[in-house]
Amino acid sequence: MRIIADIFAFCAGQVPRWNTISVSGYHIREAGSTALQELAFTLRDGLEYVQWGVDAGLAVDDFVPRMSFFFNAHSDFFEEIAKYRAARSLWAHAMRERFGARDERSLKLRFHSQTAGVSLTAQQPYNNVVRTALQALAAVAGGTNSLHTNSLDEALALPTAAAATLALRTQQIIADETGIADVVDPLGGSYFVEKLTRDMEEGARGYFDEIDRMGGMVPAIEAGFPQREIAESAYRFQQAVESREKTIVGVNDFVQDGGRVETLYIDEATGEKQLEKLARLKRSRDGGRVRTALDALREAAETRQNVMPPILDAVRAYATVGEMCDTLRDVWGEYEETAVI
Repeated sequence: MRIIADIFAFCAGQVPRWNTISVSGYHIREAGSTALQELAFTLRDGLEYVQWGVDAGLAVDDFVPRMSFFFNAHSDFFEEIAKYRAARSLWAHAMRERFGARDERSLKLRFHSQTAGVSLTAQQPYNNVVRTALQALAAVAGGTNSLHTNSLDEALALPTAAAATLALRTQQIIADETGIADVVDPLGGSYFVEKLTRDMEEGARGYFDEIDRMGGMVPAIEAGFPQREIAESAYRFQQAVESREKTIVGVNDFVQDGGRVETLYIDEATGEKQLEKLARLKRSRDGGRVRTALDALREAAETRQNVMPPILDAVRAYATVGEMCDTLRDVWGEYEETAVI
């Protein structure tokens, strides 16, 4: 959390148009959370970051407008739309009521969406084209600012160029042929969607209250609370799939042989080439300059200096990411996840 506060402070003064962090919920959903848990834990992570920035002496409106979010776009069409609508409402209220934000930009939740990798199936992979299209459509209807569409073959390998192009065309058809991107909140006013949105907001506030009682998101994570919630949801989902209460087309119903696709093959030469480039870099750079830069980074980490200037100096000296991370680990240690029981 220290480095996050330093990034907020540095960017507010030096690169005020830079998006400082993207608060990700994608991995939460991919781990097996429900839509509600993804919403609640992601936004509560964001609130935790804001609190740490405020505690470091920053004014809310100086850094919050450059925060962004990253959500999953899953398969329950209306639930996903409600999730995004609830997220925008919850964030605006939290910024105004918890932190007293006055700049309208602080109230706006800007977010990226990526279709659900965990929903892709190796069986009948062309079904993934349909899944991705519907997930992407839900994200656009829910107001996403940017979008990533997964490729049909990603349950098997890294995508081929043809599969990646088809994923891109999916976005372009939604953007240029459906007209949905021309409408703000196209399902606003629908009783069903409004009810789902309110339910999402109420459920998320319940999680906020529970996490607040624990002292915040950091103590909650240290206690294993969100991890247990997500693990339980993942277990219940898998039970539903195996009992066929939940249908996954081509996996536990409508099953048939065939449907194989050609996948991308990457040989060991790619990794070897990258290792050779790294070795050449280390031979050609100024080793003394690298050591000086890393020593300065260590000193900043040990004190209350902002670590961003020495990180940038280390980058300019061609220190590697691994070397910089090792330096910070030596000072701050390494997080060990709480066992989920």
